[in-house]
This record gives sequence, C-alpha cells and structure tokens, in this order.
Amino acid sequence: MPKSKRQKIVHTSQVQKKPSKEINAALFELVQEAVETYQHIFVFSVDNMRNTYLKVVRQHFSDSRMFFGKTKVMAKALGLTDAEEHAPGLHKLTKYMQGNVGILCTNREPKEILEYFEGFSEVDFARAGMEATRTFTVPAGVVYSTGGEQPVEQDVPMPHSLEATVRKWGMPTKLDKGKVVCLEDYTVCKEGKTMDSNQTALLKMFGIATAEFKVQVLAYWSAESGDVEEVEGADAVMSN
Repeated sequence: MPKSKRQKIVHTSQVQKKPSKEINAALFELVQEAVETYQHIFVFSVDNMRNTYLKVVRQHFSDSRMFFGKTKVMAKALGLTDAEEHAPGLHKLTKYMQGNVGILCTNREPKEILEYFEGFSEVDFARAGMEATRTFTVPAGVVYSTGGEQPVEQDVPMPHSLEATVRKWGMPTKLDKGKVVCLEDYTVCKEGKTMDSNQTALLKMFGIATAEFKVQVLAYWSAESGDVEEVEGADAVMSN
C-alpha cells in the first residue's frame, strides 16, 4: 500500500534528547571556560547523592560554577597531563577525578569553602542497595508508628490499614482486635548488610532515616600558585 500523505500528529511532550557526544562536548567547553574565569577549582565527592540537597549547595554558590557530569570528560577538560592542562599545575587535580565526584569553580577563598562543606550534611531515608548503618529491630507485640524507637506513651499504634503492606514487605504480622501485631521480634536490617527495597520501605515507614548526604572536598587548585592542595581525609574517600 502507498504511504499515507496525511499529516502526522507530533506530541509536543516528546522532546528529542541531545546526543551524548553533544552533551559531553558542551560540558568540556564549560569546564574549560570556568577554569579561565575562576581562581580556585575544587574536586569534591558526594555520599548518598540527592538532587534536592545538591540544589541547595548550588544555590549557596550561585556566584560560582558547579559541574556534576561525566567524570572522564571533566578530567579531560582540566588536562590529564602537563602537556594537556588548561592552566599550570591543573593536571595534578585529575587524579582525584574518580567515582562520584564533581567540580566547584569559584573565586571564594578555600577556607570559606572548606568550612561550609565541613558543616553541611543532610539525613535522608536509605535506598535499596545501600549498606545499613545500624541494626533496627521491631519488638514483638503491638506495632507502633516508630517501631519501638519512642516510648509507648509517646507513640501511637500503626494504623490497621497498613498491616497487609508491612506483611507484604516481610514482617510477621497479623490483625488482633483492630491492631497490628508483630508475632516475634523482627530485625528489619543489620548494620553493615546490604538492604533491599522491602527493608528500606519499612525503614521509611517507621521514620528511620540513616542515609547522610555529605560533600567531602578532596583537593583544590589555585590559579595564583598553580599548586594543588589535598584535603585531609581524601585518601580514605578515594580508597573506598
């Protein structure tokens, strides 16, 4: 059959993505432009990445430029060797460009940057695949909203409508006279053990937040001296 000549409807919600090569090229150019503009370049590592909290950091440094993209592209933009570097001494910074890292380009003094990140952290709920930072056990008996974290007199029983949900997530429960009852002490997670989606869902339901969003500065370069200063604790972060 001949192809229809009728006009096809194209939904405006269908936005074509830029090719990865185009995105990488743009990132490469932006990093090199920032190197020419700012006096200090910091490499930082992020624990328990959350876009919400990273946005807070970006807003705080609105007078600076922050890049959190493809690590190899950012490292290449800085220069992998002294022959490739975009500014004297900058290639020494690229050895820290591994793992979940980003770049902060700023004219603010290093002391201010280091003090800010030293005091900045946010606690959030863990995600599947993370290691538990503590052991959490729900005691046998009536299940309360915090799973035993608060004294009974300061807590409230879990709504009966949630019994089927927590049972589906692995808790040995039943309804008894309209109350959710755990048939035995139930350990939701053990410290150091990797958690699945059921475990993290239970932790969130009980209000147990164990994931800390933390930015660790690894090293920074200064244009005036051309030197790279490693920050205390960088070795421990890079070895993990």
